[in-house]
Amino acid sequence: MSYSEPPPPSTPKAIVVTGASSGFGALTVRALARAGHTVYAGMRDPRGRNAPAAADIEQKAPLHGVDLRVLEMDVTSQNSVDAAIDRVLDEQGRLDVVVHNAGHMVLGPAEAFTPQQYADVYDVNVVGTQRVNRAALPHLRAQNSGLVVWVGSSSSRGGCPPFLAPYFAAKAAMDAIAVSYAAELIRFGIDTSIVVPGAFTSGTNHFAHAGSPDDSARATAYEAAYGDLMREVNPRLAALTPPDADAGEVAAAITHLVDLPAGGRPFRVHVDPSKDGSEVVSAVADRIRADFYHRIGLQELLTPASSL
Repeated sequence: MSYSEPPPPSTPKAIVVTGASSGFGALTVRALARAGHTVYAGMRDPRGRNAPAAADIEQKAPLHGVDLRVLEMDVTSQNSVDAAIDRVLDEQGRLDVVVHNAGHMVLGPAEAFTPQQYADVYDVNVVGTQRVNRAALPHLRAQNSGLVVWVGSSSSRGGCPPFLAPYFAAKAAMDAIAVSYAAELIRFGIDTSIVVPGAFTSGTNHFAHAGSPDDSARATAYEAAYGDLMREVNPRLAALTPPDADAGEVAAAITHLVDLPAGGRPFRVHVDPSKDGSEVVSAVADRIRADFYHRIGLQELLTPASSL
């Protein structure tokens, strides 16, 4: 399904998007702002490493007549997250939507990453979402309304290449947390939607900015056996991707979700031009989850769109 058409009109919402300095996050904050929402682009160090991204927003948002604001937010710091959410509430008096997008990719042999590197990837991709939830959810619960969008990965359930283990594992963990949160938030009137992008090898800088293993000796051992295969992961994925694949479709899908009526949003939306099979597996998994909830008498914790 294409989400490139203009979304249906909705009441303007106050929205926070994490990891908005580049990639899907940068595309998403702009799409949401164009749709008429007040959008806070969460990013680390907006006066330092992310100064160019922050300056682009601050310079262009007024020219386009949109309400898009830079928000200093480091998802690895609870103090930073708390301060960011407090600022939104001080300025808007409410918070309607949280988009969990912040993430960090790494590329290399699983063995060559140190345990600390695994922990660091989890800290950004998984624990970071919990910091944001603990800061934001009390306010959404008090309002008895809201939406939490989780930007996952088709790697959690679809075909996926090797040499991306820490990132794929973190995305799978985030997906599991999102599934549990969905049932735990529904009685507070808070919707949950998981957006599942496939591998977009252009339009984002995920591969260009991917981290590498700290244990170079072990990485070299794998290079001796696998040659250039690690460096060929991105080109091989690109070969599966249609030439007209547009990473902006992910931003359009998120915008479409935000503008749908509360309670009627789909639980999971796939945006996967390479068709790696994740949509098929997720349809079965989500249907089994819904059936199981009915069997144990928890069907009230499911929305009408909880499964296909």
